[in-house]
Parts: sequence; structure tokens; C-alpha cells
Amino acid sequence: MFVELLYFVKKILTMLKDEKFEKKMKLIKLPFEKFEQYSASPKPSIVFQEARLIPLLKTGDEGALTSIFLSSMKLVKEFRNSIFKEIKFPKGGKAYYLREVAFPNIDVPNGNQTCRFDGMIIVVVSNKIKDVVVFEMKNENNSLEDKTIEKYIKTLKQLGITKLVTVSNDFVSDSSQSPVKLDKNTTKNFNLYHFSWTYLMTKGQILLFDNETNIEDEDQVEIMKEVLYYLDGPKSGVNGYHKMKDGWKNTIEKITDRRTFKIDEPDVIEAIESWHEEERDMALLLSRKLGVFVKSTSRKASSIKDDAKRLKTKSELLGNLSIKNSVSDIKIRLDFEVKTVSMSVKVIPPQDKGTKGRISDVRRQLENAKRKNELVFNKISDDLLLEADVKHARQNIRVSLSDIELILDEANGREIQSFNIVFMSKFKAKFSSNKGFITEIESMVLEYYAGIVQYLTNWDRPAPKL
Repeated sequence: MFVELLYFVKKILTMLKDEKFEKKMKLIKLPFEKFEQYSASPKPSIVFQEARLIPLLKTGDEGALTSIFLSSMKLVKEFRNSIFKEIKFPKGGKAYYLREVAFPNIDVPNGNQTCRFDGMIIVVVSNKIKDVVVFEMKNENNSLEDKTIEKYIKTLKQLGITKLVTVSNDFVSDSSQSPVKLDKNTTKNFNLYHFSWTYLMTKGQILLFDNETNIEDEDQVEIMKEVLYYLDGPKSGVNGYHKMKDGWKNTIEKITDRRTFKIDEPDVIEAIESWHEEERDMALLLSRKLGVFVKSTSRKASSIKDDAKRLKTKSELLGNLSIKNSVSDIKIRLDFEVKTVSMSVKVIPPQDKGTKGRISDVRRQLENAKRKNELVFNKISDDLLLEADVKHARQNIRVSLSDIELILDEANGREIQSFNIVFMSKFKAKFSSNKGFITEIESMVLEYYAGIVQYLTNWDRPAPKL
């Protein structure tokens, strides 16, 4: 009788201890056996479903997107490794891919409802949970809400989790940035990442190219193709960046009418954000065409304010596309007064030749570009300009391609350090069109690269002779 009573008391104490632990549960270093017990009990303190590549959910549903995305990481090694590397997540150990994860016994800040996370990956090493990352997904035009993400972060901190990845159709210039605006105290000692669906699709498409990062296993190649086919479908809920915000058109109208504006006006901020997002979209567009990642301008917290000042004082915005092994970065300039877009690359001519030889070299390269892609070259040639950067000159010498020989006279014996090949296009009414601007500038960058940039090279100093 005494032994049975002792056993009963011990069981009650264990249950009380477990209940207290569940209130202050820490997943990191938790034995995975314990994790499984908590999820299998009659009143589970951890609720989840396994991610499936073919989920029994409606096409385009956020749950379906989450399940397919998590399963694609599970099944395609190179895709998984590229994402894990970006979010600083361990590759070793056994990974578990879960969706619709909830912790009913955890106290939720600012509310009584249980937090339900769209996705979660758990890495187990030596039978203990080593690291955890949580995913919050949005599709179509659904936006991430600041208050929701703040609540999630506070809940995750209670669980000892320090990584949250948001995925939506919103664009950012870098995955360490976020479209949500949170207080610094909220994100202190916490890692918040963001991916756009277009960026994830681009990652997958680049892996299908024949390059140093391609997918080795043929079966995994087919899985990646099927996942991308789903994501690219019209009903998947995945949208590219196809429309500038309303503030874009409103700000252009103010500049055209010469009305004054403040740099912190909502319309101005929307215009700057629209350009940053479109620049990123152009980088991803080129990435998918070339099979290598193209980088857009790296933005800081002060970038919107800095660009707003530039827009107010100079009526211009700048951009940059960096392409591996290209002749140079593509510099972009938007002129809001005359409604033109300029793209340019820098070419270093032979430094062991005189002015005439350097001019001949750049002319030869342009003739070669015309010979290799005459259709595109002829289409844009009337909008091409050649700039010569002359040493000690106050400004560059700029001429049309038909007047290249004029550079020799205007240089007047001074040294030409480099050339800029400029493609300037007049957008006119399309400049202020929320959809037309995107169509026009994306077509422009593809034609510029196809007709000119890919055929240009810089001079390499030859090896010294014995």
C-alpha cells in the first residue's frame, strides 16, 4: 500500500514538474524523445503536422505553399544548403520539417490565442535539439503585419528560439532586411530574415543551370523542376513585382508640376520603396536569365531617407546591378525631370596604347557586339552614347556612336582613362505608369545586356617578358 502511494505521489510530482516545464519550455537542447512525448500525449503541448511535397490542401493556400517549400528543402540537398547557409542554420544532424506548429501551453504576449506558426525546421544532433528556425508565410497580396511578427518573436524567445524567416511577395535588397518595421528592442538578440517568393524561385532556377552549384542528383533535379512549375503557376499565390506603389506616380506628378514636397511624405517613401523593390526584381530577372546571382544595391537603414534627399535636391534616383565576371557593374540613373532612364558600364581600354589606340579598341568592341547580335544592337543603337573619362577634365566627353572620332579632337592630347557605354531611353508617359515603368525598364536591361554588355571586356595588363 505504501509503495503504491509513493508511486502515485511521484507520478503527480512528475506531472506538476512537466506542466511547469511546459510553461517555460526551451526547445534548444531539449531531448528529442521529450519533444515527441509532448506531441503524442492526450493533451499535447506541441501540435504540428509533417510537411508534404504533395499536400492535401487547396492549390494556392498558404499551407500548401509552406508544405511544398519545406519539402523541397528536405528533398533537394543543394537547395537546402543554399537556404541554410543564408540563415546561418546548421547542415549537420537530422532535420525535421513541420508545418502548422503550435504550443498551446505557452503564454502568448498581448493576447490569449495560441500562436500557430506556418512552418518549422528542427535539427537534432546526438538526440538533442540543436537549432530551430520558424517560418511565417504569406501569398498573393497578403502583407506581413508588424504586430503579428512582434508577437511571434516574443513567443519564440520564450521557447529559446532565435530565428524567424518571413516569406511573402514583398521584395528586400538583402535577406537580413525585413519589410516589417519593428522596435530594436524586439529584435535584440534575435535573427529575423526575409525571402520573397521570386527570390526563392530564382535560387531554384539557378541550381538547374550547368554551373558549380548545380544539383547533382538527377531525381532531385526533377523534384526541383516540379516545385518550380507549381510556384510559377497562376494559382500558386506567388506574384512577381509587377506594379509600382501609388506613391510613385504621385511623386512624379509633384516633380513635374514643380511642387514642393517633404522627404518623409508617405508618397515619397512609397516611391523610394518601389524603386528599391524594382531594382531587386531586375537583379533576380537577370539572375534567372544568366544562371548566376546578380546583386542589386546593398541598402542600409538610412537608404530610404538618403534617396529621398537625392530625389528632392537632384530629381534623380540611382541603382546598381553587379554581375559576376561582367565588364563592370551596370549603373542605373532615373531622371525624374526629363523622364529618362540611363544604364551604363565602364570599359578599361589598353593602357599601353595612346589615345587613338584606345578609341580604336572600344570601337572594335562595339562593332563586335553588333556583329554577334545585330538585331538587338540595331534596335537600341540610336539611344547609345559613348563617354570618355579624360584625366584632369572637369567632365566626361560624351558623343553618339556615329561621332566616335570627335573624341580624339576633344581630348586634345589628354589621356583617356576609361569609357562608359551609355544606353539612355526616353520613357515619356511610361515613366509615371505604375505598371508601364516596370515593363519598360525590365525590357531595357535585358536588351542592354544582350546587345552590348555581354560582349565587352576590359584590358588586362600582359605578363612581363623575360
